[in-house]
Amino acid sequence: MPIHFGTDGWRAVISDTFTFHNLRMVAQAIADAVASESWNNGLAGSAAPEKREVVIGYDTRFLSDRYAADVARVLAANGYIAHLAQSDAPTPAISFNVRHLGAAAGVMITASHNAPRYNGVKLKAAYGGSATSEQCRRVEVYLNDNEVRARGPNLMDYEMARKMGLILRFNPLPAYYDHLRSLIDMNAIADNPQRIVIDSMYGSGRGVIKGILQGTGCEVQEIRGEMNPGFGGVHPEPIGQYLGALAGAISTHMGNWGLATDGDADRIGAMDGRGNFVDPHKIMALAFKHLVEKRNWRGPVVRTVSTTRMIDRLAEKYGVPVYETPVGFNNIAEYMLKEDILIGGEESGGISFRGHIPEGDGVLIGLLLIEIVAASQAPLHELIDGLLTEVGPAHYLRKDLRLSQPVSKQKITDNLLHNAPAKICDLSVDEIRSNDGIKYILADDSWLLIRPSGTEPVLRVYAEGRSAEITRGLINFGEQVAANVT
Repeated sequence: MPIHFGTDGWRAVISDTFTFHNLRMVAQAIADAVASESWNNGLAGSAAPEKREVVIGYDTRFLSDRYAADVARVLAANGYIAHLAQSDAPTPAISFNVRHLGAAAGVMITASHNAPRYNGVKLKAAYGGSATSEQCRRVEVYLNDNEVRARGPNLMDYEMARKMGLILRFNPLPAYYDHLRSLIDMNAIADNPQRIVIDSMYGSGRGVIKGILQGTGCEVQEIRGEMNPGFGGVHPEPIGQYLGALAGAISTHMGNWGLATDGDADRIGAMDGRGNFVDPHKIMALAFKHLVEKRNWRGPVVRTVSTTRMIDRLAEKYGVPVYETPVGFNNIAEYMLKEDILIGGEESGGISFRGHIPEGDGVLIGLLLIEIVAASQAPLHELIDGLLTEVGPAHYLRKDLRLSQPVSKQKITDNLLHNAPAKICDLSVDEIRSNDGIKYILADDSWLLIRPSGTEPVLRVYAEGRSAEITRGLINFGEQVAANVT
């Protein structure tokens, strides 16, 4: 069965590999894995045994509600109490409720920011974040074993399961809202209400930020908040190329600036009043700066290898350590579970901070950005200009380069390490890191990251330069590397 759990679950094309049959088999494997004695072995944040309960949520994709109900039927047939969301909800809201309800695990039916033809499964651990790689491997082991043994999934009639109290419909938002209000300074927002546009990109974050801002005096206009499983024909990813609707709304004075969340609302993007996209690098740096300078918080920071070094320059100023991890929020979560991390984030827009679950949350960070703008009493573009004056400039680009044929990831990495250039763009290479691909850090703190994909013939090239010209030159160097790969 061609089913594999990646860094954040299983995703596949609807009606191709993502079928009801395959999903039921995956749900059975999850039921088996969660019931195993070693499910939480050595897992931080899971000292006490969890209830034999699982929280299930889903996004706005085609058939997501039906898929979620089938997962609940399988889990109920295996003796679990399945807390099934009443309607589509953000992934972080479901993850928070796993921890809030003391459940053993969570299942979210979503393909996140992927194209509309995809759906998927995100598996959550008891601490309210993505399951560990070991837990995902355990699910795969049971999946393969069940297939070899021709053991089909246990399945209970939906209405019977409800009557027996094994499927419980619930609203995940009230407890989630209460938790967010404990993390966000709602008084600061109410003291300087914002005129803001929320672009939910037809995803399951629809209505959530607007709902929690009720009573603050903010004038909130939401766009792309209706149900549209086709996402208007675009990927529900909050990056500049997909946010033309948000730019248009701001230009027609629907709001002074805007926020955007992805298909399951665990990622964030923003746009200032001039229609400029504000990427997650700048959002995370602003959040870090605010938490230290306005809230007087201190603590280590975690960022992925592909995330801005503006974080490092701020950390040096504040005298706090920075941990760099491989790409994937699950790597950040490991630190958040072990240490009192101030903030953690990645370039794709998944960010979280102290007191929250160890998972990216677009709703939380969107609210924090509203707090930042309100507390500063300055427009977002001025805050960005001030940030770049202090720790910038920082020009960022990413490019995925398809190779002519599959090549060993280890072979490419070894070659990049052993044949490292002394200079790139006339700047000396001062440091080389190899914890996820190869990262060249230059004399002026510009950097180039080259990451071979482990699953397809693609070379991912990331660059951040102190000027647009340097960044373009770094990307060009990455393209030359790709051209020479055989």
